[in-house]
Amino acid sequence: MPPQVETEWLVGLAQRVGEQALPIFFAGLLLAVGCVIAFWWAWKRPQWQRWWRLQDSPQPLRQIGLRLMAGFVLIVLVSVLFAQLSHGIQAPGMLGHADPALTDALRANVPLAAVRFFAVLTHLGDTATLTGLTIVVALVLWAARQRVLAAGWVMAVAGNSLLNTVLKQVFARARPLQEDSLWLVDGYSFPSGHSSGSLVAYGMLAYLSARLLPVRWHLPALLGATLLACSVAASRIFLRVHFASDVLAGMASGAAWLAICIVSIDTMRWWRSPRS
Repeated sequence: MPPQVETEWLVGLAQRVGEQALPIFFAGLLLAVGCVIAFWWAWKRPQWQRWWRLQDSPQPLRQIGLRLMAGFVLIVLVSVLFAQLSHGIQAPGMLGHADPALTDALRANVPLAAVRFFAVLTHLGDTATLTGLTIVVALVLWAARQRVLAAGWVMAVAGNSLLNTVLKQVFARARPLQEDSLWLVDGYSFPSGHSSGSLVAYGMLAYLSARLLPVRWHLPALLGATLLACSVAASRIFLRVHFASDVLAGMASGAAWLAICIVSIDTMRWWRSPRS
């Protein structure tokens, strides 16, 4: 497909998505919930449990190698996505045109009441919110003598914040125009810090729930983390303080960092256990 035709197609798609943004948002949430439930059903099968579990494994080093391989594959996949997005925002005529087209369509088609709802929802990904959550959870884990989990939790949230700051400075992308927006934000736009921060923080909470809570809470925690991370990420697009590519890039970088942290924490917990 010639570049000009591809650009026109992307712009047209962005406009159609903006016209049906709310139905697409709710359909996306349902799809995410369905994917999580399917993943949970597959994950609970005995063969997958034997593959992942380090404790009591006859070949723990093999298990660690498989984990590292799985984490590496995930990192490669999201890195490819991130690279494509970063190239797209710099290539004239591609995302540089599609992103503003979606923003303009949202401005024209999303009701003010919905924008106000997302303006409240987006606070769940604010720096102040995630910082307070990090401190409270770290203190609870430390008091419960879960020192590795406490250190891993702080490393995950704080490390992602540092990573996002570095990436913003590298790409230095300006935010969408916010003349008539209810939510004014300064700083660079790519990748979205709310998107990556929410995915890492709430994803880590789901992981901690799987490690510390009874089994009946595991799936609800995973579903809750998914809904929160996706909703906060979408709120940045609806509020028009980020382009859609910023949000996708933020979720990609957050997913890679979350995978690294979970594999590292699990390996460290096994290494420190008496049976290792």
